[in-house]
Amino acid sequence: MKILIISDAWHPQVNGVVRTYEHLVEELEAMGHTTLVIGPEDFPWRTGLPGYEEIRLVLFPYRHLKRMIDGFAPDIIHIAVEGPLGWAARRYCRVHQKEFSSAYHTHFPKYAEERIPHFLSFLRKPIRKLSRWYVRSFHKPAKVLLIASPSLEENLREWQFQNRILRLTRGINEKIFYPGEKVAFQDLKRPVALYVGRVSVEKNLEAFLKMAWDGTKVVVGNGPSKTYLQKKYPEAVFTGQKSGQALADLYRSADMFVFPSRTDTFGIVLLEALGCGLPVAAYPVIGPKDIISEDCLGCLDEDLSKAARVALERGDPAKCVAYVRKNFSWKTAAQQFLDAFEAPEAP
Repeated sequence: MKILIISDAWHPQVNGVVRTYEHLVEELEAMGHTTLVIGPEDFPWRTGLPGYEEIRLVLFPYRHLKRMIDGFAPDIIHIAVEGPLGWAARRYCRVHQKEFSSAYHTHFPKYAEERIPHFLSFLRKPIRKLSRWYVRSFHKPAKVLLIASPSLEENLREWQFQNRILRLTRGINEKIFYPGEKVAFQDLKRPVALYVGRVSVEKNLEAFLKMAWDGTKVVVGNGPSKTYLQKKYPEAVFTGQKSGQALADLYRSADMFVFPSRTDTFGIVLLEALGCGLPVAAYPVIGPKDIISEDCLGCLDEDLSKAARVALERGDPAKCVAYVRKNFSWKTAAQQFLDAFEAPEAP
């Protein structure tokens, strides 16, 4: 089959959405399918998202997108993100009576709330209502909505989503993310608590940087808050963005992983950390509570410092690795992607 994925998040961006579709495309093509990902870089008119210049928003994409879709003539159309390109793809499908699947990757309503300054807190309720309406309206015509976890589905149902919702899980590259020798952080005070991800306000990174910890905190990643946080927390180590084997070496060299976000819908980095034998500390929210399901994998608590201490004490590296390899793979995710679109409508 010819599979078209349209995403406002694509290269050269580096985030969970991009990584998800990189792996899905690799698996789908290994199955013999032909894939095309259309992203912002395929369009001449773009502008940076305020505060996130590296995230590009397409301007007036419809005509160019229509030519690209018609030229590819896909059997499957999947819309990944609720951005300008996603809306243009949605319009194309509705005008031409094409079925499409969509995915809920970013908890946009919660993200929008996090971006509101404290002195404008009176705007939180109307922004919350408007953003929920926005995402609900975007996904309403989709044949199927793909999400990562049961707790996210429960949340979306509370927000009155009426879609047929099916699972699209995640995986790791076991050739890269595996336990091994601690080759980095040799000169740092142990234990080393690691964070990997965007360095931006919605990731709640200050909760990690402020928590009590008798060791070293390491932050891997880039983002608009990096300079500010480096100055405010000089005792923490900021490595910048890493990928592939270099990133895996940092996972292996740490003693535990901390995931302070309250707005993510899943968190591939959680799987990568576990796959390298690191127990996880996080809040009991969507994403972590769908993954950290056993005591040997870490600890979830509203007190992040407590979660980190407990996770370090009871985490079992061998069981962390076995759990991920048993329950998550990109091959399974790719088959879920295909099955979701091909399955008959629910009665």
